[in-house]
Amino acid sequence: MNISDGMNYAPKGKPQPVVKPGEFVFSAVALDHGHIYGMCNGLTEAGGTLKYVYDPDPQKVANFLKAFPQAIPARSEQEALEDPDTHLIASAAITSERCALGLRAMDAGKDYFTDKAPFTTMAQLAAARKKAAETGKKYMVYYAERLHDEGALLAGYMVEQGEIGRVIAVNGFGPHRLGAPGRPAWFFEREKYGGILCDIGSHQIEQFLYYTGEEDANVIASRVANYAHPEYPELEDFGDCMLVGKNGATHYFRVDWFTPDGLRTWGDGRLFIQGTEGFIEVRKYVNLASEQPGGGHVFLVNGKGEQYVNAVGVTGYPFFGQLILDCLNRTENAMTQAHAFKAAELCLLAQEKAIRIK
Repeated sequence: MNISDGMNYAPKGKPQPVVKPGEFVFSAVALDHGHIYGMCNGLTEAGGTLKYVYDPDPQKVANFLKAFPQAIPARSEQEALEDPDTHLIASAAITSERCALGLRAMDAGKDYFTDKAPFTTMAQLAAARKKAAETGKKYMVYYAERLHDEGALLAGYMVEQGEIGRVIAVNGFGPHRLGAPGRPAWFFEREKYGGILCDIGSHQIEQFLYYTGEEDANVIASRVANYAHPEYPELEDFGDCMLVGKNGATHYFRVDWFTPDGLRTWGDGRLFIQGTEGFIEVRKYVNLASEQPGGGHVFLVNGKGEQYVNAVGVTGYPFFGQLILDCLNRTENAMTQAHAFKAAELCLLAQEKAIRIK
């Protein structure tokens, strides 16, 4: 795992299988983003059996097989979608193509697990909502900055246990390293990647809904810019947004592509959760200018005092096992479909309403 490269950041955890080999089979289709590796790591660690892999680019398949040699190269997308053993299709397609693949997977009787952002247009979201209702199949989303981060997960447990009272505000910061030479051409095409608030902003909005328990929110203001990359005129290298939840909780987040080369990781992701009885800060990937390796740094302050916990190895990544069991039992413990779609809807709204400031 290359911690300096966000596009190919693929966390690995301890195996925590919830099923026996062969009880839950999934296949990987469309390998356009490196997050597919993290998605497949999580599912296999939870006991999932990876069967087929398919991408029209044989080099992407060859690279994937180095990490997952157990996968069988499919001759076509249809071979994976129509396989009677496969329960779920995992995908990291080009962002604008994720919905269409999901609809095909659901029509084939499969649950669907896609990288974020799950949509680039409201029409896609509407089509997925309709298809999920018609088929009863899941359209789940890899919101990795919470689901695959132990610091963010530990913060959630602290909130659930009432350590900071009612959550009234969430502030999130999601800087990323651009690494432009290693990015595919579609990454710089607005119609294909959807915009910065739709893309990496989706992590932030999903976290806000989760930590506050809000089921809906209003986008108060949002902004985007291209401050420093005129050679990529359709790239937005900066974005921020303010939301207010229906129950009154507030949210501000900033995302950008300005991680400097001197930082040891791909981004100094930060999360601040303010409650009525305390607050939590999460330094997700690095503790700046510290000799402490890695991330997972959680700081809790409440009426009992100050506390620091390094969350690495504490929580594991329970989402993947929960998702597997949800698919088998038709439950919604990992994430509700309504939550996944609402986070996507709000990031699309934020993108639509954004003022271009540069």
